[in-house]
Amino acid sequence: MGVRVASRLHELSIFFPCYNEAANLPALVHDALSAAPSLADHFELIIVDDGSRDETATVAQGLAAANPGVVRFVQHEQNLGYGAALRSGFSAARFSWIAFTDGDCQFRIADLARLIDVADRAAPSVVVGFRIRRADPLLRLAYAAVYRFANRVWFGLSLRDVDCAMKLFPTSALNGVHVASDGAFFSAELMIKLRRRGALVREVGVPHHPRTKGIPSGARLSVVTRAVRDFWRLRLSLWRNKTAALASGRLLRED
Repeated sequence: MGVRVASRLHELSIFFPCYNEAANLPALVHDALSAAPSLADHFELIIVDDGSRDETATVAQGLAAANPGVVRFVQHEQNLGYGAALRSGFSAARFSWIAFTDGDCQFRIADLARLIDVADRAAPSVVVGFRIRRADPLLRLAYAAVYRFANRVWFGLSLRDVDCAMKLFPTSALNGVHVASDGAFFSAELMIKLRRRGALVREVGVPHHPRTKGIPSGARLSVVTRAVRDFWRLRLSLWRNKTAALASGRLLRED
């Protein structure tokens, strides 16, 4: 069934960062193909495979071939990190609004309607979701609570759920923004820098569903350690030279 939204977008790029999500991709793309026509007049779906070791690339290529001009495929030859997958998705997007959600099927594409409904067209706003009831193991919930507190204390970032993998951006808000992290700190760094550029940020609750296939990787020690390193690198850089820190990292999109 289609989703009714108060104000659909003219065009929308939706991308999915994936690592070992072959089992989830068919259902995710089917969900997106069903929901997207109610979200935007024109849309594209982009699968970003971050060097998966399973059949993610093969499945993604098949989905792109079956839906030419609608589903696109971007591949990293090796695993570069969650932030690198987000970076590639933002870079590949061709339309004036960009949304993303992860390839694990823990969000429903139809729920992007909640973000679209509160997006300000006159003064383009970034809209970030927060998980109404987070369906994750206790360890990830504990990490998230500590991380949220640290971002609030050290960066003044008061978002309820900075790492919620359901966000909507006007493409223009990303132009000229530099992000250094290629790991799990990418989302926080992006939001910190957008806020300091004066971007209007709105939050809206979205349902979160348990993972039923695949294995999560966000709580791995290597992922957490990399995020901590990138966190302190930015914090120390801001103390030394705020202007240089905000311009550090790779450019997401050209102005």
